[in-house]
This record gives sequence, structure tokens and C-alpha cells, in this order.
Amino acid sequence: MTTPPHPPEHPSAETRTRDAADGTARADDRPDRADASRLLRWRRAVLGLRPRMLAAFVATAAVSALATSALTYQAATGSTLDLTQDTALDELRRRVDVLAPALPFPPTQAELDRLALRLSGTGGFRDWRVLARYGAAHSEWTAAVTVPAALQDTVGSGHGAFQRFTADGHSWLAVGVPVTHTAHTTAATAARAGDLSGLTVYALLPLDREQEATSTLLAAATGAGAFAAVLAAGLALLATRQVLRPVRALGDAAQSLAQGRLDTRLAVSGHDELAQLSKTFNHTARTLQGTIEELRAVESQGRRFAADVSHELRTPLAAMAAVTDILDEDAEHLPADTATALRMISNETGRLTRLVNDLIEISRMDAGAAPLRTEDVDAAEAVRATLDLRGWSDRVELDLPAALPVRLDARRFDVIVANLAGNALRHGRPPVRLTLTTRGPQPESDLVLTVTDRGPGIPPAELPHLFDRFYKADRARTRSEGSGLGLAIAQENARLHGGFIEAANAPGSGAVFTPVLPRGPLTKDAP
Repeated sequence: MTTPPHPPEHPSAETRTRDAADGTARADDRPDRADASRLLRWRRAVLGLRPRMLAAFVATAAVSALATSALTYQAATGSTLDLTQDTALDELRRRVDVLAPALPFPPTQAELDRLALRLSGTGGFRDWRVLARYGAAHSEWTAAVTVPAALQDTVGSGHGAFQRFTADGHSWLAVGVPVTHTAHTTAATAARAGDLSGLTVYALLPLDREQEATSTLLAAATGAGAFAAVLAAGLALLATRQVLRPVRALGDAAQSLAQGRLDTRLAVSGHDELAQLSKTFNHTARTLQGTIEELRAVESQGRRFAADVSHELRTPLAAMAAVTDILDEDAEHLPADTATALRMISNETGRLTRLVNDLIEISRMDAGAAPLRTEDVDAAEAVRATLDLRGWSDRVELDLPAALPVRLDARRFDVIVANLAGNALRHGRPPVRLTLTTRGPQPESDLVLTVTDRGPGIPPAELPHLFDRFYKADRARTRSEGSGLGLAIAQENARLHGGFIEAANAPGSGAVFTPVLPRGPLTKDAP
């Protein structure tokens, strides 16, 4: 009534670590991880701290340069034009004060022309043009532009004035002064004296020279702004490099620590905030390393204790199993109560024997001493043999190919099939169905075994823990026929092959367990 112990194992050079098996089992996820890595690098290049700091520096410099240039341009333009118009108005007043007293009143057309000519030309201020007006008469005027009417009204009322305007595609400055008809009063004091003669004098000069000066100033300010932006970009690159170098080192160290390299530390230099951050990281890493080493030591002691106890119990359990087998043969000749107690002892001895064998097996896997002895096997025939050996052939529906050659460890494949099929028969509902197929192109195809039942399924919260050791989805079921290690051992055996086992709920009802194992390279004479 007891289950025979697992056959003895022999050392093998083909032992595989759990990490290597996990990497192989997830080979299909590598393209997705590569795409995610490229997306992450692109986001860092576009939205990372360096481009953001660079953009902030350049934007600040550009806005500052633009504001400075605008204010400088506005101030310089206003100052230049104010100086020009004040100088022109003063010069016109001075010259009128000199020439007006010699002018007879009322002046004739010829005298108005002569006055305008003497105020204009080489003797005038720059290249201005002068218009002398007395009543309806005025000096000869051949220019394409005329004096603005608003300025004429202001000057005619006895006030010297100026006005800037645009005509014929150019900027112009017009200045005008009234003249008194009293010989003892100058034009500069005419506004206060009030005895206007009716003679007004106007001068027009183009502002092309000032416009060119302001344009040159604007170009210089624009160049200075561009230089400031380039300089800011250079300073930003330098600053971000100085700042991001320790930040990048911190990120690399954190990633290294996450990958299990607990001795990772940062070089600390300086006394700024980044140096303090590096010190904090190193302290955290040391604390984490110490804690994990303690946990590993405790876990190692626990595993060693379980392995030692299991080995110590194996011999007396074998003796007890032999005794209970002998007594089972005479159970029918014993009293009913004694026979019942004997069968209970026999069942518990068998259960304890399976638990000890499972503990020994998983201890070897933890120690990396579980060999993988691969050979060419017909997977379909191996599945049939597993079910026949345990008397499950009439309880499991099979969907198998006629033959499916693979290369694997036959004993460990038997454990995988037996644990999954037995789990479906114990905890699921019929019909239990087992399907065997392949996936992927040759010669790198995988062997896919699917075990389904029609039971209530697995609560979603329990799915991530199904392969944990001694885990039972039904907490109320404190004792069961299994040891609580069957699924964990099946998963470890799949990992030794470089594969994995997935658990899910079937559409409708029932659970689905899917081991995926590499078919492996077959020998040339394999079918």
C-alpha cells in the first residue's frame, strides 16, 4: 500500500541552474523586452533629464536675450530719434533767428524762395529740405512729400513742433517754427511774445540714416542673443553632464543591486546633495546585503535541516513500510478494529514516505545536485506508460499523436505528468483530458503538454502561488493525499529541462496546466 521510493540518482554534468532555466523558458519574451528597452531609451533621449535641462537653459537664455534686445532696441531707437528731432528743431530755430530779421514784410515769392534756399542745401542741417510759408504764398517745393497738415496747424498757432511720419516707403522727420514780424524779438521767444508775423518755416529730412543705425543695432542684438543661446546650450550640456554623471551612476548601481549584485557600492566624492545621496545608497545597500545574507543563511539552515531529517527518516520509514506490508497481508485474519487501525497506520506510513522522498528530491534541486539525464524518448508512449503504471488510463482522456520523439529525462518527465494528472484527478472533476502537441519551427520546437479538468477552477488570487512549496488552495483542507510539494517538484523538473509550467483557468470551468519543454536535439537514428 506504500509508494516505492524514487530510484537512486547518479551525478551528471548536465545539471542546470534555475536561473538559466528561467531564461530559456522565457525566450519568447525577448523580442518584447528588446522593444521595451528601445522605447525606454527613446523616452530617455527625448523626455529625459538632460534634454529637459538643456531646453530650460536654452529657453531661459533665449527669452533673456530677446527681452534685452527688445529693450535695448527700443531705448536706442527712441534716444536716436529724440536726439535727431531735438537737434533739427534747435538748428532750424537758430538759423531762422539769423536770417529772419533781414527779411522784409510782407515777403514776396522771390524772397520766400531765397530764404528757403539759404536754409536748405549745403548750408542746412544734413540734407533737409526747407519750405517757407506766408499766408497762401510759399516757397517753391518740388519734393514728393509734403508737410503734414497737423504740423502746419500746430506751427501756425505759434508753437514750434516736430512730427515723424512715413511716406513714399521712407521715414521722415518734419520740424516747423513760427517767425515774429518784430525785429527785436527772436524766433526762439516768439511763442512767449505773441506777436506772430504769419511767416512759418518747415524743414523735412529723411530718417534713413537713423533707420540704418537701428537696423544695425537690431542685427547686433539678434547675433548677441543667438550667441547667448549657443553659450547657454554649451553651459547646459556641461552642467547636465556634471549633474547626470552621479545620477546615472546611481541608476546603474540600483539596477546592479536589483540584479542580485549586493556588493555594489558608489564612490563618494564631495559634500553636496549628490554625495549625501551616494552615502545613503551605500548604507541602504549594506543593510540590504546583511539582511539578505541572514535570510539566506536561515533558509540554508532550514533546507539542510529538512534534508538531514528526511535522510534520517528514510531508513526507519523503509523498515516500517516493509512491516506494514507484511501485516497488511494478514489484516483479514485480525479483528475488525485492529485491521482498521493497521490500514490507517499503513496509509499514514505511505504518505509519510512520499513526503520524505519529495523533501529529499527538492533538497537536491535546491543544492544544484539534481542531475538531468536526457535520452531519446517517445513522449506519447511515455505519457501512456505513466498513466498505465498508476492505473489512470481509464480515467484520463488522451489526445496524443502516434509518436512524438523528443530528448528529455524520462524519469523527470514521468514525475511531471504524474503530478499534474494526479492533481487534476484529485482536485478537479471528470473528464480529465491530456493533450500532447508541439509548438514552433524545427529544430527549436517545444513540447507542449496540456492537462485540463472540469472542476471549479482556481481562484485568481491563488494562481501566482500554486507552485509554492506546501501551498494548498483550499485552506480548510488541512490534510490531503498529497504532500503539498507535487506542483513545486513538477515546476523544478520543467526548469531543469529549460522549460516551465503555466497554470490558468479554462474557459467556462476547470483548470489548465501547461508544461512547455524544449524537444532538444535528437540523435541521428531517432525516429
